[in-house]
Amino acid sequence: MTYLKLPYHRLENKADLDILLEDIGDARIVMLGEASHGTSEYYGWRTAISKRLIEEKGFTFIAVEGDWPDCYQVNKFIRGSCKAGTKVSDVLKNFNRWPTWMWGNWEIAALVEWLKEHNDRPNTTNQIGFYGLDVYSLWDSLNRIMKYLEQKDGKAMKAAKEAFKCFEPYSSDPQEYARAVAYVSEDCEDEVISMLQELGKREQTEPLNSEAVFDAEQNALVAVNAERYYKAMIRGGGSSWNVRDEHMMETLNRLLEFHGPDAKAIIWEHNTHVGDARFTDMARAGMVNIGQLAREKYGRENVYLTGFGSYEGSVIAGEAWGAPMKKMEVPPARAGSWEEWLHSLGATDKLLLSRELRDIDEMRQLIAHRAIGVVYDPNREAYGNYVPTIIPERYDAFLYLDETEALRPFIVKTKEKEPPEMYPANE
Repeated sequence: MTYLKLPYHRLENKADLDILLEDIGDARIVMLGEASHGTSEYYGWRTAISKRLIEEKGFTFIAVEGDWPDCYQVNKFIRGSCKAGTKVSDVLKNFNRWPTWMWGNWEIAALVEWLKEHNDRPNTTNQIGFYGLDVYSLWDSLNRIMKYLEQKDGKAMKAAKEAFKCFEPYSSDPQEYARAVAYVSEDCEDEVISMLQELGKREQTEPLNSEAVFDAEQNALVAVNAERYYKAMIRGGGSSWNVRDEHMMETLNRLLEFHGPDAKAIIWEHNTHVGDARFTDMARAGMVNIGQLAREKYGRENVYLTGFGSYEGSVIAGEAWGAPMKKMEVPPARAGSWEEWLHSLGATDKLLLSRELRDIDEMRQLIAHRAIGVVYDPNREAYGNYVPTIIPERYDAFLYLDETEALRPFIVKTKEKEPPEMYPANE
């Protein structure tokens, strides 16, 4: 198949990101995607971009496709709030829920150590935060709320106990809860909403701008939206996807408000969340995502969406949900795909800017664009794993990496595991 030549920029080292930083301009929100949750180079390049955004453009925090309670432990670590002697590996081993490799890996360890070093510098005025946007941590969030309130009296503690009591019969299994209540009226929605409302009232008695209050309220919000998410998931359809991404957007809004009018956010999520859903086949199914919602709320000029992809290589994933992680081969991209098109231009890494592509007629059609999740079967490449996409509208920029390698996960049970060779050189 013969493909049209496209304008692109070389992508060999972090100096090649200059044109990307220039294109980002004064955007307040920069979203950095990934075509899989298990590729080392995606994490490495996102780290390199994030460092420059923090150092050169004053970005305030990183928020990722991870659970709030676990990510908040990272936030405490990089801000110096953990007990003396705590190591980055200790903190990242909190990510012990499947898929553990997404955030429990050496690539993230390198980023977290850099963030802590940045925050520890003398006279640093820009203290960076690290937060989770996701909605899966129903029981963990309930436990964190109880711990926060255990020394306090009043209606907030009573409401939290009522919520916890409502969920107790389901053995800390949110899917068991969802199956039990999906089609009946006797659920725990009223209890978690009441808890959120009572926690909100505590703002009047707590110190202004208290992260502890924000953390407790966010855990309550997670409980509210997780309860809705799991019920929607059992009922089927696309509504659970929207509950999840709308929660991510609500969390991003809260973080920006909490950090003040000058706050600037870096978002790390899969391309399916970052790339504007209106320019994919997701729109036909009535699905939205955080990239779309952020553009709609803050304006396209203030939100910069960056996609990632590769032609072939290897990846960490599971053969089924909850299955052991394993290194899998990623076959060459299928014929007619966006990734094959870029490979045909030469087996080099490339940076493409959408403003240089939008006037090309061939770029204004839906093109198959690879997406690998935490569950992956390389043998089914011909039948799935591709999202029809209008590339220069879905993203503002695209980083193409011709051949990639699987990331390097922690083995959570092995406390003495040493860093891999060359750690933390990940740029």
